[in-house]
Amino acid sequence: MRIGLLTDGGYPYATGESRLWCDRLVRGLAQHDFDVYALSRSAQQVEQGWIQLPPQVQRVRTAPLWAPEDDGHTYGRRDRRRFLGHFKELAAAVCADGDDHREAFAEGLYGLADLGRERGGLYAALRSEFAVRVLESACRAPGARRTVHAATVPDYLLFADELERSLRPLSLDWYGDDGLGAVDLCHAASGGTAALPGLLAKRFFGAPLLVTEYGVHLRAHYLSAGGAELSAPVRALLAAFQRRLAAEVYAQASVITPGNAHARRWQEKCGADRARLRTVHPGMDSDRFAAVGEGADSGDPHTLVWIGRIEPAKDLIALLHAFAEVRKEEPLARLRLFGAPVHGAEAATYLTHCKALAAQLFPDEAADAHAVGDNPVSFEEIGGPEAPELADAYATGGVVVLSSVIEGFPISLVEAMFCGRATVSTDVGAVVEVIGGTGLVVPPRNPRALADACLALLRDPERRARLGAAARARALELFTIDQNLAAFRGIYLELISHSPVRREAVDEDGAPVPFGHPAEAHMPGRWTDRTAGPASGTVSGVSSRPESGHGSGPESGASTGPAPDGRTTPGAVHHKAPRWAGGPRTGHVAPATADIPTPAKEARA
Repeated sequence: MRIGLLTDGGYPYATGESRLWCDRLVRGLAQHDFDVYALSRSAQQVEQGWIQLPPQVQRVRTAPLWAPEDDGHTYGRRDRRRFLGHFKELAAAVCADGDDHREAFAEGLYGLADLGRERGGLYAALRSEFAVRVLESACRAPGARRTVHAATVPDYLLFADELERSLRPLSLDWYGDDGLGAVDLCHAASGGTAALPGLLAKRFFGAPLLVTEYGVHLRAHYLSAGGAELSAPVRALLAAFQRRLAAEVYAQASVITPGNAHARRWQEKCGADRARLRTVHPGMDSDRFAAVGEGADSGDPHTLVWIGRIEPAKDLIALLHAFAEVRKEEPLARLRLFGAPVHGAEAATYLTHCKALAAQLFPDEAADAHAVGDNPVSFEEIGGPEAPELADAYATGGVVVLSSVIEGFPISLVEAMFCGRATVSTDVGAVVEVIGGTGLVVPPRNPRALADACLALLRDPERRARLGAAARARALELFTIDQNLAAFRGIYLELISHSPVRREAVDEDGAPVPFGHPAEAHMPGRWTDRTAGPASGTVSGVSSRPESGHGSGPESGASTGPAPDGRTTPGAVHHKAPRWAGGPRTGHVAPATADIPTPAKEARA
């Protein structure tokens, strides 16, 4: 199978949020070929280069969103009239109040895409005076949002500039038989602009689209726009455009894979069909924490550990006040804060403020007149002498604390679970879903509740050990790289079974190759009768065990664990025919797929 992996500001560049999980996905699914279509976000990102790519990456095509991409084409009268007609539809849908304008937005979007593919020139047209006039008319039209009525000419110009960047994938030369027309499946590593090429590949070539959002793109836009120095009309226009784009992406995607139930709820509120949602938790490397998790040392029983980025969203102020209450009850308690190196003026200011508060709340204490004073709160960096590795930081304490007020998928919490540590967390983001009863959860911005939970664990070593062991078992079951790869392997095969390979396989001379594409099959239910005994585990050398699970619990979309009576619950079975030596592109003829046994009992997850 040939996968078109669509990224925005991440893989294959050395910096970016999606680079790690995309790299694990590509390396873990080595039986497939990958074409990477990457949008870059800055000149610095491009200068830092790519990570080392595995051999299954067949090609990489990139495009910048930070630099002008003018193809030099301008429109004559006929093409200009065509552009204005499509742009009016899109602008009217963006400015209109209400959520019932998806079809108009889609007509305008795909009309511009068709024009850009045939004639080019979208860069100049979207920044032209004609486009600004269309925006002005749409903002002042009856039924437009009240906020955009106040927009001025500078607002129209700024929004037009941002809109052109967001729509730049419409102008790229990726949509040919040697580009996205050659892939069997498009996998967008996020929503928004990254998924635009996937929308066009589905429109032009019928390629199915898979969208993965570990952080919902629309939510991230709302959070970032709040701190941006933009006028209210521009913020409203950008939010409306992103909301319309998200609705269209969710409507056209064959499958959407949120990383947790918190992201899933956001997607449902934005119009995603619940039937197309499959929760696939992020895969994390558990091996680096194995020594701590399997070791006998449970850490200092009097020490609380916090690990993360130093920023206001982590609410270290509340944690310090909570620790002040802990110290009143447990004088031997210590708090160790491990952070990554601070970047940016805001983070540096926040760290300074936290250190000043710690010095005020906890003056240096000395045991006697001849001892050196010591503060029970320490600020340390990962990689320091006492914590050269991340796992060493978790090993220093008996309880790990998370005090955030904003959190998506709490990575540090999963790492603590891999280490077998009991945890105290605030109820934000996907925390409750991740913990699942293996730790204590308290309301955010409540130092008293945070302190009481920490005291409960510090005073009860047996409870700490019990919760830590349960947390490690849960993390190994749900949040490893293997479960993530198994889920995507199954989803790939399911999608391609519903949308088989369309291109013709040819040899080196261009002659057609019969059976050049191995067959794909999606078989619901078990392949053998469960009453056949232990030998029924395989049929013709193919395991009857489900290939992939999509998490656990009611959000997962499939059940692969034992039923209450001890039997195995039927789940979705995905089968891929063998990848024959040389593959379909080398001229080797693959034999026809053997007869597939009919399942004794069919069940669809």
